[in-house]
Amino acid sequence: MKERFLIVDDDPAFTRVLSRAMTRREYEVQVARSAEEAEQLIENWVPDLATVDLKMDGNSGLSLIPKLRQSNTAMKILMLTGYASIATAVEAIKLGATQYLPKPADAEQILTALNKVEADTEVAVTEQPMSVNRLEWEHIQKVLKEHEGNISATARALGMHRRTLQRKLLKRPVKR
Repeated sequence: MKERFLIVDDDPAFTRVLSRAMTRREYEVQVARSAEEAEQLIENWVPDLATVDLKMDGNSGLSLIPKLRQSNTAMKILMLTGYASIATAVEAIKLGATQYLPKPADAEQILTALNKVEADTEVAVTEQPMSVNRLEWEHIQKVLKEHEGNISATARALGMHRRTLQRKLLKRPVKR
C-alpha cells in the first residue's frame, strides 16, 4: 500500500509542483488549501506524512499540528514557511512537528527532512551575528507567539502602533 502524503498550503503553484513530485515518488497525495480543509480531510483519510504551511488564510498551520498528530501518532509532519523564525520553529516542534523548513524547499529537501530520526530543536549558530532588522523580526515573532497571535496585545507589549506591527508582519523576514 502506498504511503499517504498530505500537503497543506494555500499556494496553488507550490502545491501543484509538490503534489506531482510526490506522486512520481509513489505517494498517494491529497492537497488541502487551509487548516480547516485539512481537518475535514483527515476525518476520512489519514496521512503518513504531511507538509503544513505556517501562514494561510484562516487558522495558522500551527493549529493543525496537534490534530494531525492526534489522527496518527506516527505521522511525520514538516512545518514549511516563508516566514521562518526561531520562535515558530520551536513552537512547531513542541506541538508535534517532526521538522521545520523555510521556503523555498524542493521535494528532495522535504523528504530528507521528514526522514530524519530526530527533530532539529537546536538552531545552528552562524559565524556572522544577526542583523538588527533580523533580531527585530525574531523578537516580534517571539512576542506574537507569547500573545497567541493577538496583534493588538503584541503591539501593546512591543510599544508600537498596531498598524505598524501589521505592516512589519506583512513583510518577508529579513536576511540574517
